[in-house]
Amino acid sequence: MSTTETHHPLWVAYGASGVAGSIRKDDDGYTVTMAGADNSAGTYPTMEIAKSALHSRMAPGSDWPLFREH
Repeated sequence: MSTTETHHPLWVAYGASGVAGSIRKDDDGYTVTMAGADNSAGTYPTMEIAKSALHSRMAPGSDWPLFREH
């Protein structure tokens, strides 16, 4: 019996005070999860929209986070 593992790319967003959240790509789109959250903040059709959604959930006035693929 063989198993197939599906790799879903993951990007971690780093803000001034550390990890702000993450974006995971899957078959439905790009899912945003904020650091420390129990649930996702939503799934978006493109990476750019997901990045903007994550940034909009950060503290007001926060600089654009640095996104690194893991």
